[in-house]
Amino acid sequence: MTQINKTDLKQIKLLAMDVDGVLTDGTVMISSDGSELKTFNLLDGHGIKMWRRAGLKAAMISGRESVVTKQRADDMEIDFVYQPCQQKLECFKKLLADSQLEPKNIAYIGDDVLDIPIVRRVGFGVAVANAVDELKSCAHYVTSRAGGDGAVREVVEYILKNTGQWSVLMERYLV
Repeated sequence: MTQINKTDLKQIKLLAMDVDGVLTDGTVMISSDGSELKTFNLLDGHGIKMWRRAGLKAAMISGRESVVTKQRADDMEIDFVYQPCQQKLECFKKLLADSQLEPKNIAYIGDDVLDIPIVRRVGFGVAVANAVDELKSCAHYVTSRAGGDGAVREVVEYILKNTGQWSVLMERYLV
C-alpha cells in the first residue's frame, strides 16, 4: 500500500466511487418482472451527506447501467453520475472535464480490476476490504470494511479527520 500524507489529502475536492461492490455488497437481485433491486448501506449514505456538507463534491462511476443507481444518486445529491462505463478511464476523463479538477484533487473508491486505471491516477486511490488483490496492490488505502458495509463512510471519515474538517461537522451532533 502506498503511503500518503495529510497534506496530500487536503487537495481532495471530490470523492468518486464505483457502485456495485463499493456502495453495495455487489449483489444484484432481479425479480421475475425484470426489475432490479440493490441494497445500500445507510452509514455510507450519511457519510456522503457529511462529505457534501463539508462543501465537497461526489461522483459515481458504474460499469453497469441501473435505474436504482440513478435513484440513489439523486437521493444523495451526487454531483456527477456516469453509467454504463465499461472503460472507466474514459468516464474518469469526462469527470475531470466536467468537474474542472485535476486527478490529484480526486479520491476514488473501487473493488475490481476495472477500477485500477483510475486508482493509479487519482490523488487518493482506495480499495475496499473485499476488493481484488490487483486493485489492493496499487491503492493508497485499503478499507477495513467491505463494500456495502460502511467502506465509503470509513473513507469519508478518514479524509475529513485527517484534514481537520471532521470536528466542525460533528458540532451539530454534540449539542
